[in-house]
Amino acid sequence: MLSTTHGWGDGELFTRIAKLQIELPRSKYADANAAAAVQELLGGRFGEMSTLNNYMFQSHNFRQKRKLKPFYDLVASITAEEMGHVELVTNAINLCLTGTTFAANPNVAPLQEGKDKRNTYHYIVNAQTAIVGDSMGKAWEGSYVFNSGNLVLDLLHNFFLECGARTHKMRVYEMSEHPTAREMIGYLLVRGGTHIMAYAKALEIATGVDMTKMLPIPNLDNRAFETARKFEDMGLANKLFTFSEYDYRDIKLIWNGNNPKTGEPLEVIIGTPEGGPIPDLEDLPEEFAPGISQEDFMKIAKRLQRAAGIPDEDC
Repeated sequence: MLSTTHGWGDGELFTRIAKLQIELPRSKYADANAAAAVQELLGGRFGEMSTLNNYMFQSHNFRQKRKLKPFYDLVASITAEEMGHVELVTNAINLCLTGTTFAANPNVAPLQEGKDKRNTYHYIVNAQTAIVGDSMGKAWEGSYVFNSGNLVLDLLHNFFLECGARTHKMRVYEMSEHPTAREMIGYLLVRGGTHIMAYAKALEIATGVDMTKMLPIPNLDNRAFETARKFEDMGLANKLFTFSEYDYRDIKLIWNGNNPKTGEPLEVIIGTPEGGPIPDLEDLPEEFAPGISQEDFMKIAKRLQRAAGIPDEDC
């Protein structure tokens, strides 16, 4: 998870927190083809790499940050949340892949399952973890970033981008029943819906046009998705996080009043979500990853002790 600190007055700094935004359930079975589909939510045109980089560069390049501070604060705080979404989708892909191969002598082809899966990159290139690409293995592109410099046009693009992302999440949800993938998608449907609403409210303030009357796009309530319901019940659709203890608080000038769809009060939360643990992936000897044996580990520990000036007998 990422948080930001020190806004326009001092430049932007980032603080990394060793948590995911939610805890992901571990499944008893692997689904490599589900992982391939989920890749679209990471590295596709409407994936989390795109939302992150669109908002990040818009916030970095934002003109008149002081004069238009509520709009800047909105884009900047959502940027930090999107970094956490990239991390969340990446870990979901990793957990979907966990358990598809086995440790054995290389001559018995321990990676044999990989050749019949949708995305052989997962097995050949990066040891059964997420790639920075889409569901067909195409690498994410910087050309997916839109930053016109015009506030209304950028907000309108962000609204469209989030609606496209929501559409893809709903479709990928319908492609697999893998519990890890569905838990992640349920959460992001709720949070993505919050971002859509936030950009709609920002556009209304900037232009007078009530974009919320178009929502939801697609026209299906989040509660239709089983894993999204509990996050709706937690009120996450009504909360925007500053992702900073000190800055970006002027989002309250945009994110206020009641949710136009439910009538529930909107709330700005100072800081970050409570979060959950980051999965610790086991070693994969058949992928030579990470390639550190117990003997190597003990040698590394000895070198670290010596570098710290700690005598062997004290450890």
